[in-house]
Amino acid sequence: MTDTTATTGLVLTGGGARAAYQVGVLKAVAQIRRQSHAPAGNPFPVIAGTSAGAINAAALACRADTFDAAVDGLVHVWENFRAEQVYRTDSFGVIRTGARWLTMMSIGWVIARWRRARPRSLLDNTPLEALLADLVDTTRLHRVMAEGHLKALAVTASSYGSGLHVTFYDALADIVPWTRSQRIAVRTPIGVQHLLASSAIPFVFPAVALDIGGHVEYCGDGSMRQAAPISPAVHLGAERILVVGAGRMHEPPGERPASSEYPNLAQIAGHALSNIFLDALAVDVERLQRINTTLALLPPSARVQTTLKPIEVLVIAPSERLDDIAARHLSSLPIAIRGMLRGVGVSGEGDSARGSALASYLLFEAPYTRELVALGVRDTMARSVEVQSFFGWNEPALQQRAG
Repeated sequence: MTDTTATTGLVLTGGGARAAYQVGVLKAVAQIRRQSHAPAGNPFPVIAGTSAGAINAAALACRADTFDAAVDGLVHVWENFRAEQVYRTDSFGVIRTGARWLTMMSIGWVIARWRRARPRSLLDNTPLEALLADLVDTTRLHRVMAEGHLKALAVTASSYGSGLHVTFYDALADIVPWTRSQRIAVRTPIGVQHLLASSAIPFVFPAVALDIGGHVEYCGDGSMRQAAPISPAVHLGAERILVVGAGRMHEPPGERPASSEYPNLAQIAGHALSNIFLDALAVDVERLQRINTTLALLPPSARVQTTLKPIEVLVIAPSERLDDIAARHLSSLPIAIRGMLRGVGVSGEGDSARGSALASYLLFEAPYTRELVALGVRDTMARSVEVQSFFGWNEPALQQRAG
């Protein structure tokens, strides 16, 4: 029987535009709760996010006192997204960053002495800061915590200087910062700069300067070197955790069509980003399941002597390959962005597309994000009984049919 008093955590992983899927899952969770006539309120006292998942996490946390409204707000944003809300898509903006960056890659030795000619990233994500200012009101965090709607929020980033994976967290309770191999936690008020750093896809978006232990370090996407994406939620007191992934774990089985062509830059970059964003979660879930199995085998006397504790985990991840969905929507990207991506090898559309994995992280356009939101809703509703059991919700209609 599910312990309805257990602290429930939410873990939202990274993935750029692929994070639209998370919003569909949250929309379905809210719907299942209403259908179950479960008590209103924020079902996730502990929320942790990485990369674009950090943005969704912070948006939820700041409005934890109105959870359903917070989800509706996220759905509205993601279903009506335009890439220009995240990065500059005009020709001049793309030339200033993307074209110059690609030029530096090819003839950088010629112009390296001119520091002003050194772009910091493929794309200029200045518009994202304005979007975050509207979407995430971090000044509300302590209020919703004090009112009992939220216990803790954590977002993660990766330091390019020290190489450490850093979890920034805020909580009212006296939670001591933790340190693990190549991982540290820093207690601090979370702001827009932390979200910009956490979502700074390597090479694509610029690093962000953050204060870490009294000194400034430039940080990028939190998915880099993230060996244990579920760990922050556990440290912050979660006893059961809903994890929303962005690909691979529940994708259709079967081999992908092989290609004898030499991979282009876009294909290699997409493969590398998938490794950064998607692989660590599956490993961490397997590790947690092994710990749960081991603890179940221990006698009660031995279990009380270990600091480990069983953590119930429910993982919801796409049932379809998001790369394939992205391939159908490449034409939705602005012309200047399509031209730049063609320069690195993104081409075609549908089954003949190449480099769609890379594009899947940058496709902040409504036709694509709307389809991902809908997929998240379908996948979660298909597991509604499992979701109800996880939260301890009981749907009267289901009980009547069972009787």
